[in-house]
Amino acid sequence: MRKQLVNPPQRYDGKPHGLSHAVIDTATGTVYISGQVDWDMNHQVSSHTVEGQLKNALNNLTIVLDAAGSSVESLLNLRIYIRGEFGEFLEDIAPILAQFLADSRPALTGIGVASLASPETLVEIEATAALK
Repeated sequence: MRKQLVNPPQRYDGKPHGLSHAVIDTATGTVYISGQVDWDMNHQVSSHTVEGQLKNALNNLTIVLDAAGSSVESLLNLRIYIRGEFGEFLEDIAPILAQFLADSRPALTGIGVASLASPETLVEIEATAALK
């Protein structure tokens, strides 16, 4: 396996944390995307609601997919982590996900968690995709 690191300039620098925003397995054309959150370049959130952070994390996911040579349509798997009981947010986030994913319809898992990358972080999205 050979890997290609993907770190778009529009996203924060993950090197001090030991991560890349995505890694491409060049042998299989599979893109593994690190958890995307609502962080700016200074690791600050811009929204304090699950819905707002979900939209921003999905936008960040799109940036990383584009930089990797992939797309929403090429998503294979999506894991969405939400601080708290996932089911309590499902009614509010389902329309956002349906609009974002459209006909892509990847395998999707929703997970409620006690904590994420920072106390202000409410949503994190991890994904696997194929190259276009």
